[in-house]
Amino acid sequence: MRMGVPRPSGGRRRVMGVAAFALVLACGAGPAGVEEEGGRGVLFVGNSLTYANDLPEMVRALALASGETLRVETVAYPDWSLEDHWNGGDARATIQRGGWEVVVLQQGPSSLPESRALLIDYARRFAGEIRAAGARPALYAVWPSRARFGDFDRASESYRLAADEVDGLLFPAGEAWRAAWRADPDLPLYAADGLHPTVAGTYAAALVIYAKILNRSPVGAPSTLDLRNGDVVRIDPAAAEVLQRAAETAITAGAGG
Repeated sequence: MRMGVPRPSGGRRRVMGVAAFALVLACGAGPAGVEEEGGRGVLFVGNSLTYANDLPEMVRALALASGETLRVETVAYPDWSLEDHWNGGDARATIQRGGWEVVVLQQGPSSLPESRALLIDYARRFAGEIRAAGARPALYAVWPSRARFGDFDRASESYRLAADEVDGLLFPAGEAWRAAWRADPDLPLYAADGLHPTVAGTYAAALVIYAKILNRSPVGAPSTLDLRNGDVVRIDPAAAEVLQRAAETAITAGAGG
């Protein structure tokens, strides 16, 4: 994915306040940890589609609301692919530190043949490191930009192939978006830039990831989430129900782990 965003020089990512259907972008993103002791460790490796609206924190909050503790940590930089992460070193060092149950990998939509090949190649490389650390790889399947809406099938297929290649979990977030639009075409899941998610779009992705990791239905999850930085995510209850059922549909159709 190339969005013309300068590469960071390092440092922790900055998470800003959230409100329903708003876009939140972070500035850079070094390894960002959490304070919980115990629980199941989940590491997210990706770019701004992972840290926009603090997806990992939403996943953690959903799990906590259901009585489960997840320790989430993020290594994410603007515009980075898995190849960038492999060469950059932070992600590999964090994986090797251990303590993870699942390591979630994400890059851009990867609908073009060359980006698909790189996704599969570097998912395979990371999978070796992840399994050596005692964890399971997972692929966070994102969506194409609004301008390339016709690439949805190819983007989803790229991530499915990568998940199959590494015997990893598949988190079909892009397919959850499509299932939601089939129920309500007016749901605002793209932010104004036509690529990043609104808070509702991130909530849909978080539902998929939370439900797959904990092996439970996303239907009935809370529509209001208290985040550790003091922010509160509020999704309209009717919209939340559509997104929950869409997440369930995508998970059921997607299989993958």
